[in-house]
Amino acid sequence: MAYELTGKVKLIQDPKTFDSGFTKREMVVVVEDGKYPQEINLEFVQDKAALLDALEPGQEVTVTFDIRGREYNGRYFNNLQGWKVTQLGSNTEEPPPPSEQYYPNPSDFEDDIPF
Repeated sequence: MAYELTGKVKLIQDPKTFDSGFTKREMVVVVEDGKYPQEINLEFVQDKAALLDALEPGQEVTVTFDIRGREYNGRYFNNLQGWKVTQLGSNTEEPPPPSEQYYPNPSDFEDDIPF
């Protein structure tokens, strides 16, 4: 099941690559939630870590993520694993070029004008 949150990027950590070849990168997003803002840590793994390359602290983003849980030595842990980031308030796509307007030539008209 996918979840979303929207907030401002506070921190983007450098990627960490482990001996096994596993790569992970974390970021913190500040979400305005009631009286106290929440600082939410999300992790991006393997090829999804590259999604954070274009981001900078202070940017407004919407992050789509999954919740992952696991047990380790009798303790239980949850991770928020991001897989999509959308930048808000910035137009990352170039606007389409203006379409060329068609201006007819006088020869396109018939000489038989009704007025």
